[in-house]
Amino acid sequence: QAESDDSGDETPASQAEQTEVQTTLQTLVRKVEDLSTCNDLIAKHGTALQRSLSELEALRLPPDNSERVRQVNERATLFRITSNAMINACRDFLSLAQAHSKKWQKSLQYERDQRIRLEETLEQLAKQHNNLERAFRGATVLPSAPGGKGSSSSRDLSDEDDENEFFDAMEDVPEFITVPADPRYHRRTGSNLSGTSSEGNLEEHFTEDQTPAGCEVTARDAALTRTRRTGIPDKPNYSLNLWSIMKNCIGKELSKIPMPVNFNEPLSMLQRLTEDLEYHELLDRAAKCESALEQLCLVAAFTVSSYSTTVSRTGKPFNPLLGETFELDRLEEHGYRSLCEQVSHHPPAAAHHAESRRGWTLRQEIAIASKFRGKYLSIMPLGWIHCIFGSSGHHYTWKKVTTTVHNIIVGKLWIDQSGEIDIVNNQTGDKCHLKFAPYSYFSRDVARKVTGVVTDAAGKVHYILSGTWDEKIDSSRVMHSSRGENGTEGRHKTVYETLRAKELWRRHKLPENAERMYYFSDLALSLNEPETDTAPTDSRLRPDQRLMENGRWDEANGEKQRLEEQQRLARRRREADSSQAGEQGTTPPEPYRPMWFERVEDSVTKEMTHIYRGGYWEAKEQGDWNR
Repeated sequence: QAESDDSGDETPASQAEQTEVQTTLQTLVRKVEDLSTCNDLIAKHGTALQRSLSELEALRLPPDNSERVRQVNERATLFRITSNAMINACRDFLSLAQAHSKKWQKSLQYERDQRIRLEETLEQLAKQHNNLERAFRGATVLPSAPGGKGSSSSRDLSDEDDENEFFDAMEDVPEFITVPADPRYHRRTGSNLSGTSSEGNLEEHFTEDQTPAGCEVTARDAALTRTRRTGIPDKPNYSLNLWSIMKNCIGKELSKIPMPVNFNEPLSMLQRLTEDLEYHELLDRAAKCESALEQLCLVAAFTVSSYSTTVSRTGKPFNPLLGETFELDRLEEHGYRSLCEQVSHHPPAAAHHAESRRGWTLRQEIAIASKFRGKYLSIMPLGWIHCIFGSSGHHYTWKKVTTTVHNIIVGKLWIDQSGEIDIVNNQTGDKCHLKFAPYSYFSRDVARKVTGVVTDAAGKVHYILSGTWDEKIDSSRVMHSSRGENGTEGRHKTVYETLRAKELWRRHKLPENAERMYYFSDLALSLNEPETDTAPTDSRLRPDQRLMENGRWDEANGEKQRLEEQQRLARRRREADSSQAGEQGTTPPEPYRPMWFERVEDSVTKEMTHIYRGGYWEAKEQGDWNR
C-alpha cells in the first residue's frame, strides 16, 4: 500500500532532490578530475618510455638485438602517436567539461527551481479559487435541483458539500423554448388535412409501457430472479494525498500512470462498461415500439441513463489485462446476456456485445483517452455504440460524452458530464441531438441538465427531451413550432408548443449505506460476485481486485504490481520476437488476436472495430475454454 503523504512533506522532498542533484554533480566532477590525472600519467610515462628506448638504441648491441630494439622502438612510436591522439581528445573533452559543467549545474538548478515555483503557484491558485467559490456560495443562493423527495442522499452531498466546485462559465443560452400546447390543438395530418384532436388522443405516445424504467419488475422476472448479494465489505478509511502522486503526471496518459488501489474501486473497466445495461428495460420497451421516433426517444433515455451511476463514483476502475473477459448472464432473469473482452493493451480498448431475447442487440468498442490537466482530469471515451432492433431492423449509432473529474488538487472530488451526442437511426435518417450542459454557477438551470431534440430525416422536430443525467429524462411531443424573437448575439429562438411531458426514465435509488460501498448501485454490487463456470479470464477471478474488495489493500497493491509487470514482460517479449524476426528475415509471429472478438470494418461507420465472433456461450455450456 502506498504511504499517506501530507502537504508538509514537500520541504524534505525538495531538500532530498537538491542533495541528489549536488551529489550527481560532485560525482561528475570527481570523474573529470580522475580523467585529468590519467591524462597527465599517460603523458609522463609515455615520454619516459620513449626516452628509455632511445637510450637503448644508442648502445652498441649485437646485430640481432639491435634489430629487435629497432622494432620495439617503431611500435612504441606508433603507440605514442595513438596515445597522443587519445590524450589530445581527452584534453579537449576535459576543457569542454570544465567550461560547461558550471553552466549545466546552473541550468539544472534553474529548471528545478522553476518547477517548484510552478507547483507552489498552481497549488496556491487552487486554494484561492476554492476560497472564492466558498465565499460565493455563502453570498448567493444556488438553484435547487428538481426532484426534492426523489433525490438521493448522494446527490445532496454532491450538491451541498462546502468543498465542491463547479464550472464558472457564463450561462449558456438555450436555442429553443417550449410552451404548453392547447389540448384542443388543431392538428394537421401528413396529407395536410386538418382535424381536431383531444388531449387524450394526442398524448398517446409511449403507450406500450408508461412505467418509468427502474420501477418495472414483471411477475415472470420476480419468479425467476436469483438472489444476488446486496452488500460488500465497507471501504477502508485509508487516506492518501492524490496531488502528491498526480503532480508529476500533468499532460500524461492516465492509463500509463501506475496508481495504487487507494484510487480504485473494486471493479474492472469491463464491469463498468457492462453497467450501461442497468436500465435495459428501456431497450425492452423500445423494441416494442411501432413508431421509429418513439423508439428513438427511448434509446436516447437509455443513453443518458448510462451516466447516472457516475455522479458519486470517483473511484477509478481497474485497467483490464489483455485478454481479460467479463460475462453477465441475466438471460433467465431479464432476458439478456453480455460479454466484454479487453482486445488491446496499447492503446487500451474493450469490446462489448450484449443480446436480448426481447429483440435488441447492443455492441460497442470503447478506448479511453485521458489527460490530467493539473486541476481536473478529462476522460474521453473513443468509439461507436450500436443498438440494433431485430423486428424493425432499425440500427442506431452514437458516441459518449467527456467525463471530467474536478478538484484533483484540493477539495472534494466531483464528476461532471459535458458535450453533445447525435443518436442516428441509420435506416430512417431520424436523429436525436442531446446536449449535456456543464455545471455553471451563473446558470439558472438545474445542475447536470440534459436537453434533446428528436427530428425526422427532413429535420422536422417531433419530440423535446429534458431532464438530468443523474435523475430522470422526460419527453414532450411537439405540436407546433414558430420562430421567436431575437436572442443573444442576434440568434432566433424557436418556440415549440408541446404536450404535457411524459417520464421515460428515472434513476434507481441507491442501496442503504451505499456511501460505505463506493456508491455502488444494486447491479454494481452484484457484478463482482463469484460465479461458477465462468471463463478463466473473467474479471471476477482477478486476485488484486478481490483483495481490494475484501479490504486487504496492502496485498492488493502488491498483487496489482505483479500482474501489471507480468503483462509488460509479455508485451516486451512479443515486441522482441517481432524485432528478431525482422532482423533475421523470418516470418514474424502473428499479432495478438482476441479470443471472442474479431477486427473487421463496420458496415455503418466504415471504421475498423471489434465485433463478437460467437462461441463464448457454447464454450461455457460445454465447459471447454481451449480454443
